[in-house]
Amino acid sequence: MLWWTVTKTKEDGQERNSHAFVAVGHKLYSFGGKHNYNDQVDVHVFNTVSLSWATLPPVTIGTVERLPEVSSTHWGHTAVLIEDIIYIWGGVPYGNVLYAFDVNVHSWFKPKVSGTVPVARCCHSACVLGNVMYIFGGFSWLTKYSTNDVYMLDTTPMVWSLINTRGTLALPSECHSATIIGTKMFVMGGQESHFKSHYNIRVFDTETSCWLSMPPTRLPSEGYMCHSAFAYNGELYLFGHTEIDDFWKFNPETFSWKRVEPKGKGPRRMFRMCCCMVEDRIILFKDDLYILDFSPSLKTLCKMSVIQYGLQQTELPHDIRWELAAMTTNSNR
Repeated sequence: MLWWTVTKTKEDGQERNSHAFVAVGHKLYSFGGKHNYNDQVDVHVFNTVSLSWATLPPVTIGTVERLPEVSSTHWGHTAVLIEDIIYIWGGVPYGNVLYAFDVNVHSWFKPKVSGTVPVARCCHSACVLGNVMYIFGGFSWLTKYSTNDVYMLDTTPMVWSLINTRGTLALPSECHSATIIGTKMFVMGGQESHFKSHYNIRVFDTETSCWLSMPPTRLPSEGYMCHSAFAYNGELYLFGHTEIDDFWKFNPETFSWKRVEPKGKGPRRMFRMCCCMVEDRIILFKDDLYILDFSPSLKTLCKMSVIQYGLQQTELPHDIRWELAAMTTNSNR
């Protein structure tokens, strides 16, 4: 039973879109994004235990005195976690330099890479399988069109490679989602340049470097661009960017869709939201932050009832009252 359990309204400096969101243990790191169209590569950290934000010092693009190696990327980029390092690549301003953020010491650096580096792009996708990051598609600054190439970065030797893919190539795409299930990458939605939308599912086998011929299965509805997708228990979940009831689950074994209808109050608009899985919870963040619990405990359901019906809290244990306050108030640390 899925429940929307927490809603945190936007706080100063945190509302944004086209950002990147990465889960590291019980914390979520948000990098950059469009925020009043300024040029900041700021980092916000959300603690999923205390349900509170911490803000790391912002970095202004071009300010070399403070962090000389920090990325100038601020929207349309991707971020992935491999071991204790978050790798950030692509985005606007257009660049193809790989930047890294060490989550242990909160410091930036530029890894030394070799091989065939992808051309600069934005609105691409990035997936991780083991120590390898896969980049697909995006809007190329070089050609001014969407691309359909697949690159891999092996972070052990730090070598980029352009994959010589086989099979029927996927169409060029930007603003799509790509999700790894097993050893396969499932590409959903997106569009080609000039706003030509994609409606079919594309599957890339990372073991054979082949685009697979799959049953002609379309997305459950139109207009999946700048949406969010994630894998849970071997199935793929897809959030649209229109209304909350546009939420679907895809079974890769049967190639079938099923509508998902969580209980509780969730977001009404999901355009350019980012989502991360933390244990059995999904955290979505754009202007506001929402938590969707796949397996809420009895304790969580009881706390939700206290909040929903405005029940008296004075006789409750201190730790329960603290948790209720965290669920219902906004606080920066």
